[in-house]
Amino acid sequence: MHPTLLGVLGLALLGTLHAQDNIPVQRDFQQDKLTGKWYSIGLASNSNWFKEKKHLMKMCTTVISATSDGNLEVTSTYPKGDQCEKRNSLYTKTEQPGRFSYSSPRWGSKHDIRIVETNYDEYALVATQISKSSGSSTMVLLYSRTKELSPERLERFTQFSKEQGLMDEEILILPQTDKCMAEAA
Repeated sequence: MHPTLLGVLGLALLGTLHAQDNIPVQRDFQQDKLTGKWYSIGLASNSNWFKEKKHLMKMCTTVISATSDGNLEVTSTYPKGDQCEKRNSLYTKTEQPGRFSYSSPRWGSKHDIRIVETNYDEYALVATQISKSSGSSTMVLLYSRTKELSPERLERFTQFSKEQGLMDEEILILPQTDKCMAEAA
């Protein structure tokens, strides 16, 4: 490979790694205040599965609870066809409050999860860097304690997603549904 091309690729990789380090984490993160029921209002991602499934996605509920060892148990319930599907994940705390890791045995992926900002009683903005053997992707989630959020919060989600390099077609405000909402209570 041409040395100049190698240099450019090296800089691009370094830029990606540096950008990942620049993702902020909520100041003075208080894990106990994050627990409880949330609605997934927005989802943004540059992953292939998102591009393939985007047109099928609807709002879902997520319940976050703390484990005795300080990790987070995250249970999402979402409509899939005529059924409600549940997915459980264990977010392992890191040395940095508000930052967690998760490994998916199902997909063979590692997730670096950061609670970017939250006021705990209205919304939470979460950024995840996903690494797999086939490459990496970015995901941004917008959670709300209610099924609706102010236009300012929606705009902040869109703005932050774009700051992470995501494009308009990779950003989705999830359509509301009543399906599967009661099951997560």
